[in-house]
Amino acid sequence: MINYKLLLALPIFLAHNLVSQVSKQLNAGEILQQLKKLNTVGSVLYIAAHPDDENTRLLGYLANEKKVRTAYLSLTRGDGGQNLIGKEQGELLGLIRTQELLAARRTDGAEQFFTRANDFGYSKNPEETFTFWNKDSILADMVLTIRKFKPDVIICRFPTTGEGGHGHHTASALLAVEAFDAAADSKKFPEQLNYTEVWQAKRIFWNTFNFGGTNTTAPNQVKIDVGVFNSLLGKSYGEIAAESRSMHKSQGFGSAKQRGSNIEYFKLLKGDSVKTDLFEGVNINWNRLKGTEKIQKLIDEAIKKYNPQTPENTVTDLIAIYKQIQLLDDKNSNLNYWKKQKLNETESLLLSCSGLWLEAYANDYSGIAGQEILVNTQIVNRNKNEVKLNAIRFLQSDTTTALVLKANELYTFKRKEQLPANVPFSNPYWLNDKHDVGIYSVKSTSLIGKAENEAAQKVIFDINFYDLNLKISRDLVYKYTDPVKGEIYRPFEILPPATINISEKVFVFSDGVSKTILLTVKANENNFSGVLQLKSNAGWKVEIKNPTITLKNKGDEVVIEALVTPEKEAKDGKLEASIITPDNTSCDKSIKRIDYDHIPYQFILSPAEAGLIHVDLKKAGINIGYIPGAGDDVPSSLKQIGYNVTILTDELLLNENLSKYTAIVTGIRAYNTNDRLQIHYAKLMDYVKNGGNLIVQYNTNNRIGPVKANIGPFPFTISRDRVTNEKAEMKFVNEKHSALNYPNQITVKDFDGWVQERGIYFATEVDKQYESIFSIKDEGEKASDGSLIIGKYGKGNFVYTGLVFFRELPAGVPGAYRLFVNLLSLPQNK
Repeated sequence: MINYKLLLALPIFLAHNLVSQVSKQLNAGEILQQLKKLNTVGSVLYIAAHPDDENTRLLGYLANEKKVRTAYLSLTRGDGGQNLIGKEQGELLGLIRTQELLAARRTDGAEQFFTRANDFGYSKNPEETFTFWNKDSILADMVLTIRKFKPDVIICRFPTTGEGGHGHHTASALLAVEAFDAAADSKKFPEQLNYTEVWQAKRIFWNTFNFGGTNTTAPNQVKIDVGVFNSLLGKSYGEIAAESRSMHKSQGFGSAKQRGSNIEYFKLLKGDSVKTDLFEGVNINWNRLKGTEKIQKLIDEAIKKYNPQTPENTVTDLIAIYKQIQLLDDKNSNLNYWKKQKLNETESLLLSCSGLWLEAYANDYSGIAGQEILVNTQIVNRNKNEVKLNAIRFLQSDTTTALVLKANELYTFKRKEQLPANVPFSNPYWLNDKHDVGIYSVKSTSLIGKAENEAAQKVIFDINFYDLNLKISRDLVYKYTDPVKGEIYRPFEILPPATINISEKVFVFSDGVSKTILLTVKANENNFSGVLQLKSNAGWKVEIKNPTITLKNKGDEVVIEALVTPEKEAKDGKLEASIITPDNTSCDKSIKRIDYDHIPYQFILSPAEAGLIHVDLKKAGINIGYIPGAGDDVPSSLKQIGYNVTILTDELLLNENLSKYTAIVTGIRAYNTNDRLQIHYAKLMDYVKNGGNLIVQYNTNNRIGPVKANIGPFPFTISRDRVTNEKAEMKFVNEKHSALNYPNQITVKDFDGWVQERGIYFATEVDKQYESIFSIKDEGEKASDGSLIIGKYGKGNFVYTGLVFFRELPAGVPGAYRLFVNLLSLPQNK
């Protein structure tokens, strides 16, 4: 049961994103747009399962045309998907997709929330989904979101009846309908009512669709043209939607801009019936709230008087509006909800109209607990309004100034500040603790629902606009100038004194030969010293060449070698690293960083550990060529077991004699992402014909990633067939094939311990010259023979496989190594 007492101290639904790090300056058209939005007091919550499920065109329309407070509740962060832009999988991919959602919301104007549900991979039905998700916990998160956000209208992306395909999709709709009622029921999750109250949305809709060959729209459904043009923003909602959706770059969702009329359809699921409008019968003006008549009048007057050439003249109107909103009754919870929201909106407008710029930045990108850092603050009043800086609240001290700001003069204040001794490390809050497959572990209930962490540290500016006092918060960030990209902001980080990165996530030993393991220690403070310690399971001998560490400057690194040897009875386990410092504290975190231009800089701190796997493995041939695809760690996994792996660039494919390679492997989605493979088709086929083995890992064949090139020597089609149960029975349909016998004898035990799924994007319509090796299926479905097909061509062999080796090899699954080695070792045909 969740402890809701912490919820009182911190509202969980104030969206935090990159623009809160610095002053966001609206242009004149955007100011008028926001003034009109200030006059609206309605809200809508859109619900679906994953990042990229949301209807960005509709969100943009609701947030900017209807001007209601709009939010997307994604049940998961998308950890289980594929990645088109890099090698990140699992939690790292979930972090990328979280930030892509926030980038999309900054584009379309909506807000972003999450539940604790974890995307464990593709699910074919909601029944399977609920075996992984704790349904009651996810429902509680959704109910809390509704009670706190107070939506007038709720909209589901998917139906409850399964047309949405993915089991997570259907589950999100089933839960949404249940949460619609439960949020209004005081008997449901009553512990929440100590700090919030029941809320009954007016109605819940399904946003029906017509795509992928499925048309769920109907003439009797509510219809809205969301393709209209917003002259203040200079874009139609089809254009805004494309820009928003194109932020989902890891999913390959770059979108063309749509212009002109575009109709969205809605089917009522529960609540009051409507004929023409989602908000029919819902008052979204100020007069829905008692005592707000004067506020409505003041905003109407401000809009009427607004001159885009002199936004600063609106400041006095906004001050009057702000003061009037302050007078609203705090005891009425619904009134207080809108009071807080509209005070925030008014403050943002005040800053934009006045041209007031405030920011706080450190001289370095990171610090450690208790360390002294230099904090810089800047403020400039770019118009002629009367603005007075009373004080700046730095991290732990104040600077009192009583300074009247001159027009367009930049003021800079610097102060050395000590970070609190107990400040926690910066880390995505949902990844601080180990979690089950289906749900994140979040100990602090005040964090549930939040898209990301609050800033590590904040600076408060005490400001007077004429006679209105405001305390304006700014995140402490790091700012620098890149010679190519220009001025760059990144979050300020709280790090441990040092981090330890082990060279591989998993080390695979295929014999009794020792491996030299490299550990990189990086100092996050000056004059760091300590002694490295390594701990392993019984059966593993570990020797550290030189465990003593001395690093003079912050940022210095040292690479330490450790020799690890498996003994005869060594069982699979893990290697744990830590550094004991002179004051007897332990540093035991590794750091994984993510750097893409379309999202803010990210990282994850996790235990400094690696898997130790002992595999009974035989190999034939050691030289492998690898053609990169969308990104995977298969090459490093092959190096782990002693292969010489050469990355085959376009130049090498054109000019090199390929016969030196026992096998050539293509990375995942290589034929989706590399148009040049069509040019190399003939040479690759000659390579096979002359005795080589070509192993092609999965490719997609859909509108996002159609396969345009020839792949194999004989025809086959790539389907969307998959087996999502990682424990599904593997039936051997071709037991005598060398793939199951040479050089390793493959048994059903080799499929124990597989992670997330068996395979995806299987082959179908397969030419008779291919042989199938396995027959597999999910429960209740027709078996597929297309997970692994092998065709003899000349002296060599062509392989297409949808088996998810790209997940299994980096995870250290022994049987996956044994089977993959057999594919690399297929004997030449006589």
